[in-house]
Amino acid sequence: MNTYIQVTTTTARWEDATRIAGVLIERRLAACVQIIGPITSLYRWQGRIEQAEEWQCLIKSRSDLFEEVAKNIEALHPYETPEIIATPLSAGSDAYLQWLQEELKAPAS
Repeated sequence: MNTYIQVTTTTARWEDATRIAGVLIERRLAACVQIIGPITSLYRWQGRIEQAEEWQCLIKSRSDLFEEVAKNIEALHPYETPEIIATPLSAGSDAYLQWLQEELKAPAS
């Protein structure tokens, strides 16, 4: 059985979020990317507490594609250290999971 995941990343600009989403979908590494924002992020960076307006990308993919998804995000992302985290999808409707399977590139044999 395939394990589906949701990968999360954030960007400072909507244009960066849509560029990343478009590439991932075009390469069939993501079936869907939801872009939410702007959101407010507070975080510690280089010893200081920072606050920024960001756009959050929720990327629907499969666990065996995570490394490729992460490499593509890193190549396209303007941040020095972008957030790239994956959460397993513990359940989903049969129809939605079937759609994910059909829209993502085939698993390696």
